[in-house]
Amino acid sequence: MSRLIVGPFNRIEGDLEVKLDLAGAEVRSAQVMSPLYRGFERILQGKPPEDALVYAPRICGICSVSQSVAAARSLAEAQGLSVAGNGQIAIDLIHGTENVADHLTHFYLLFMPDFARDAYAREPWYEAAAARFRALSGTAAEDVLPARAQWMHMMGILAGHWPHTLGIRPGGSTRALTPNEQARMAGIVSAFRRFLERTLFADKLERVAALSSAEELAAWRDEKPASAGDFRHFLAISRALGLEKLGRAGSLFMSYGAYHANGGHLFRRGLWRAGRPAPLDLSAIAEDAENAWYAGRGGPLPPANGVTVPGEGTGKGYTWCKAPRLSGEAPEVGAIARQLVDGHPLIRDLVSASSGNVHARVVALALEITLVVIAMEGWLRDLRPGEKFCEDGAMPGEGAGVGLTEAARGSLDHWLSVKGGWIANYQIIAPTTWNFSPRDGAGNPGPLELALEGAPVRLGETEPVAVQHIVRSFDPCMVCTVH
Repeated sequence: MSRLIVGPFNRIEGDLEVKLDLAGAEVRSAQVMSPLYRGFERILQGKPPEDALVYAPRICGICSVSQSVAAARSLAEAQGLSVAGNGQIAIDLIHGTENVADHLTHFYLLFMPDFARDAYAREPWYEAAAARFRALSGTAAEDVLPARAQWMHMMGILAGHWPHTLGIRPGGSTRALTPNEQARMAGIVSAFRRFLERTLFADKLERVAALSSAEELAAWRDEKPASAGDFRHFLAISRALGLEKLGRAGSLFMSYGAYHANGGHLFRRGLWRAGRPAPLDLSAIAEDAENAWYAGRGGPLPPANGVTVPGEGTGKGYTWCKAPRLSGEAPEVGAIARQLVDGHPLIRDLVSASSGNVHARVVALALEITLVVIAMEGWLRDLRPGEKFCEDGAMPGEGAGVGLTEAARGSLDHWLSVKGGWIANYQIIAPTTWNFSPRDGAGNPGPLELALEGAPVRLGETEPVAVQHIVRSFDPCMVCTVH
C-alpha cells in the first residue's frame, strides 16, 4: 500500500488537502484535511447578539447571504419574532440570487475545467471540451461571466451590495422596494432566463425541470449534439467517463428546507434514508471532535452546547473540521439532498439506480438552477411595494435560537445562546463541515472520505482526475468549513 497527498486544491474557496492510502490502482481510504483555522465562533463570544449579523456574513465571500440568513433566523427565534411577508420574499430573492450564482460559478468555472486536463488529451471529446471549458482561456467564461455580472445586479437592488450585505434582519429586509425596482428585477430575471435557455440548456427551463427519469434525461441529451448547450455537453462527457459510477457515498441525505416564502419551503425539510423519506430530528445532531485539532471535550456534544477551543485534543487529529453526525450517521447535504428530500423524480431515479455520485450531484445542481429561477419569477410577482418589509423586535437578555437554512452547498445551521445580554455561545455547522468531515470516534468516515474509497488512480498520477471530479462534485467551500 502507498500514500498520496493531493493538494492544496486550486479553484476552490479556502484550503484543502486529501491524504489517500492507495491499494493498487485505487483509493483504499482517505483523510480529508481542512488546514486553516479561522475562529469565528470564538470571535462572536461576548459580543452583542446583533453583531452576528455583521460577523457571520464575513465567514465567506461567496455564500455570505446564506450565513446572513442563518444568523438572522437564529436571532428571530431568540426574539420570538415573525418575518414580514414582503421581507421574507425579499430574503428569498436575495438568497436565490446568490445560490443560483454559486451553482453557475461552480459548474462553469470550478467543475467543468477539469475535463480540459491533459490526462484526457486522447479522448475523442477532449478538444471540444478544452476549447469550451479550459480555465481562463475557454470560451465558456466569455459567455457566463457577463451573464453572472448582470444577474448579480439583483443583489444591488435588493440588498445594497454583495458580499457581506447588512440588509437581512431577523424581522425581514431593510430595503423597501418600489414598483419600478420590481419591474427592473423582472427584466434581469428574464434576461438571465434567456441566457440559461440559450447557453446552458439550449431548451426551455420548464422542459428541463420536468425531466422525470434517467431514461428521459438520456433521451433529452441525445436529441441534439453535445455542442447544443453546456449541460448537454456535460452529460455527453459524463456518459463517456461513466461518472455515475464515481464518488458514491452513503444512503442518508439531509435538507433543512430551502426558501420560506408563503409560509412553507420551496424545497421541503427532512431526510432521505435508504430510498425513503424520513423526518428530521434536530436533537439528534452532535459534533464529534475525536479526529480534529480541538481541546478535549469528553465525547460528541450537541451544537447548542458546543465547544470550539483549539488544542491537541485526543492526539489523533488531522483536520480543523469537526465531525457533525445525525444519530451517529454522516448525512450528505447539497442540491442532491434537497431534491431527494423534496421528491424530484429525476434525482430520486438517478440515486435509486447508482446511489449518490458525481453525475447525480451535477445534474441536481443544474436542475436546481431551473427550479429556483422559475420560483423567483413568481416571488417577484408576489411582492407588494408599499407594504411592510421588516418587523421590529427586542433581544431578551437571556435566550437561545437556531437558524436553519440551505446554502448552495447544503444544510447550514447557526446555534445561538444569549446570557446577560451578550452572546454566550455561537456554533456553526456549514454544508462542507457535513460533507468534508473527518472520521468520528467510531471510525465512520464523512461523506467525501467515503465517496473517495475505490476511486481509480492512473499510473503516475499525482493529482488523480477521478479524485478531482469527486471532490468538486460536492462543491466545497472550505472557508465555511472551519469557523
